[in-house]
Amino acid sequence: MEEDKTIKQLQQQLHKQEKLASLGMLSAGIAHEIQNPLNFVINFSKMSNRLLEDLVAVVDDNADKMPEADREDISDIVADLKENMAQIMENGERAVSIIQGILLVSRGKDNEFIPSDVCKLVKEYVWLSYHAMRANHQGFNVSIHEQYQEGMPQAMVIPQDLSRAVLNVMNNACYAVWRRAQQGAADYSPEITVSVAMADGCFTISIADNGEGMPAEVQQRLFENFFTTKPIGEGTGLGMGITRDIVEQKHKGKISFTSTEGKGTTFTFTIPMKNE
Repeated sequence: MEEDKTIKQLQQQLHKQEKLASLGMLSAGIAHEIQNPLNFVINFSKMSNRLLEDLVAVVDDNADKMPEADREDISDIVADLKENMAQIMENGERAVSIIQGILLVSRGKDNEFIPSDVCKLVKEYVWLSYHAMRANHQGFNVSIHEQYQEGMPQAMVIPQDLSRAVLNVMNNACYAVWRRAQQGAADYSPEITVSVAMADGCFTISIADNGEGMPAEVQQRLFENFFTTKPIGEGTGLGMGITRDIVEQKHKGKISFTSTEGKGTTFTFTIPMKNE
């Protein structure tokens, strides 16, 4: 009976992997299609910003011919338009950055190490997890504190695998703070702290939450395949086993964690910058 259950779980996981592979191909195609109109948005916003500067120059040249009230109104409108253009450019460029990350992941071959900006990769998948959690759990919110070391050189990683490991841990962190928030404590404020730093030829990724934490039994079985504390349909029990394999087997690093029931959990990846 137990063997039949295991076979069924493996079949379900295989089916999910096939769907994910198809989704990856679809995502790459969509990313290509979106990038072109995004480039138009960014370029035209820059052009509009230059036209605004020309307009300001014309207004300044004719300032003595305009009532003071009109000059002030024009100045306020131009300032608002410049702020709007800056927001369009900033968010457009961020969208392009996310798309380039998707394309990098989708193009990567199995087990292929690619020079990667780890801080950028972590940031993108942390926020992908956050938005996915908000989409699936009404009312979910959390304060995310980010600490990324500036000037960190690129590291040799398998981007599609490392991003999956980050996503798995971030998903668990979001779920943990959401579960604790459901207990209804008035003074509880969900928080997750993400940090990336480099030392002694390795980089570390740390994801810490102040969620429900894990009891000793869960900590002991955390990396077992098919072990999950989530309800049926919300977890396969394979995420942390896969995460450990990505960090320790593929990247020759180390995954560690600390957890206190009722207080929170911290996961840390320590991975060599250059992987042989």
